[in-house]
Amino acid sequence: MIKQTLPATWRCGRFLFDFSKRQRPLVMGILNATPDSFSDGGKFRTASDAIAQAERMITNGVDIIDIGGESTRPGAEPVSLQEELDRVLPIIDALKDCGVALSIDTYKAQTICQALRAGVDCVNDIWALRQEGAVDAILESDKNHPEKQCGIVLMHMQRDPQTMQFDPEYVDVIAEVKLFLQERAKLLEEQGVAQNRIAIDPGFGFGKSLEHNLNMLANFDQFSQLGYPVLAGISRKSMLGKLTGRDTNERVAPSVAAAILAADRGARIIRVHDVQETVDSLKVWEAIQG
Repeated sequence: MIKQTLPATWRCGRFLFDFSKRQRPLVMGILNATPDSFSDGGKFRTASDAIAQAERMITNGVDIIDIGGESTRPGAEPVSLQEELDRVLPIIDALKDCGVALSIDTYKAQTICQALRAGVDCVNDIWALRQEGAVDAILESDKNHPEKQCGIVLMHMQRDPQTMQFDPEYVDVIAEVKLFLQERAKLLEEQGVAQNRIAIDPGFGFGKSLEHNLNMLANFDQFSQLGYPVLAGISRKSMLGKLTGRDTNERVAPSVAAAILAADRGARIIRVHDVQETVDSLKVWEAIQG
């Protein structure tokens, strides 16, 4: 495949991120309003705790806050639409004027609709908008609010959260993930979504073995060949635990190391639990870029 030039900007709702004027990737902070997320489940379950965590992220230099109301860890059970909305909408309402971009981590069409109406700037979907009504939810929002078109993150996942880690198999994980993401992005473009709104995520840990994950990280630059900003979501994941022997909350150092490796290989967005440590490390990385 011929290497393509990445878009100079990423339109993300009210925000236009200009990659031509910055070296370091955007830092997307994870805000899980859930009782059972793999790393911080239950810590920010109440709206007040979640808002306090968001304020800490903002102080520490976060660019985007990714709000999730349903755990997608391996084996996680889905939650009802109403429960998800009850978890995320009060947080969105409280943070909509906080000065940084807001993202909704969901795959449900109705949650996408209501979150966009409530003020989020980005839709981050582990299903890459494959669930019924998800694409239509984006297009309807575009029609009703053409002045505030959201950013979109399309992620690759093999199977589903309940079964994705049951012996994942690929002939060529890089080629297969690239093909899937390219097809999903092109489908959106054919529906009228501008290319500079779309970002892609190869989906570390979502239907991948340790070998698959390491292959993707080593060859992360290949995903940029598709012509979209690429998100790296490796923070505290089990692949790091397998390599280090550390429990989930002891994986800050390997998470930061993985973020730097991804930045070196062209990541434009880094999704993390540990905002301060990642931002500070990326400042050092940025200082030595040509």
